[in-house]
Amino acid sequence: MASWKKITLFTALPLTALIGGALCLTGTPVKKAPQHPPVAARAGDVIFQESMSDLSTAIKEATHSKYSHCGIILPKDGQLYVYEALQPVRYTPLQQWINRGRKGHYVIKRLKNADSVVTAATVRKMIDAGKKYNGKNYDFYFGWSDERIYCSELVWKIYRETTGLELGKLEQLKDFDLSSPAVKEQMKQIYGNNIPLSEQIISPVSMFNSPLLTTVEEK
Repeated sequence: MASWKKITLFTALPLTALIGGALCLTGTPVKKAPQHPPVAARAGDVIFQESMSDLSTAIKEATHSKYSHCGIILPKDGQLYVYEALQPVRYTPLQQWINRGRKGHYVIKRLKNADSVVTAATVRKMIDAGKKYNGKNYDFYFGWSDERIYCSELVWKIYRETTGLELGKLEQLKDFDLSSPAVKEQMKQIYGNNIPLSEQIISPVSMFNSPLLTTVEEK
């Protein structure tokens, strides 16, 4: 990881969309979606959405899933927020987060045994565990260190640290579908001829398909 050449934000952005699923790295406003606040959302839930980026086709080709961004729902100032890895890692009001997704569509998933695992004490631990990532830069390289972090990595690490559970299967970069010409071109722009195919990655779709989670709301 440390040996990779430094790249600019604009060079790194395409791969961000392809694998890690950063939806909107700068928080730039997009068209407001219809208001439909989640009625089932609870602290500790994981929420997924489809990227509004121009590279959504490449996202689907690389991950075989339209869900390219995710975050963990946590309380802040008496309200539910989405704690997410953008640029930088931050808390985003839940409805604002939903509005950034394509057509306001989202899926909320919950641990199947959440009542016994995601207690008030666990939620406090999740908040504390997340503090060390707050304000950190988005990880364009999708490395496994805590120096920078991407969306699904943030959620996965918070859950692993506070509950001991692993939401989704860790994969390697080479496990993704890199056959698309568009994907190949972006990979070459970012990594050159030194693509880290063995880099450990947790993708949003792997978390989405975790057998430990169940869908509680989809709109």
